[in-house]
Amino acid sequence: MPDIFFEDFIIGEVKTFGSHKVTEEEILAFAREFDPQPMHLDAAAGKVSLLGGLAASGWHSCAIMMRLVCDGFLLRTASMGSPGVPENKWLAPVFPEDVLTLRRTVLESRTSRSNPDMGLVTFRFELLKADKSAALDQTCVVMVGRRNPGARLA
Repeated sequence: MPDIFFEDFIIGEVKTFGSHKVTEEEILAFAREFDPQPMHLDAAAGKVSLLGGLAASGWHSCAIMMRLVCDGFLLRTASMGSPGVPENKWLAPVFPEDVLTLRRTVLESRTSRSNPDMGLVTFRFELLKADKSAALDQTCVVMVGRRNPGARLA
């Protein structure tokens, strides 16, 4: 049962969640399966690339971020899915031994015009490295159920 609803997301609220230490093994496993570019599979190729070393695929970084989102709050939320991700920016490479956390900012919150029993919450998700610099910056909209579906809107 969810305990976080549309009404709980306050515009401007910032929270930090989770921690994930990236390993070389997971970078290689993800790359072999989903993004077999040389800079994600081989340290020497990574070193001569723009990334400067063996680095996680950007899609791997997105997957880590999604895990931190789920564990941090989404699995407790009356989430109804997402209509999309308007923006995704890979700002810095993720290397083995990087420790990543999630920073969530509520950018916008509005009740759906077509379904007043839910709201749309726009989040900014940042995947932060230990020095608090962002490796990934994403804007994402999530459809969230209201605490009292069917209640009249003010």
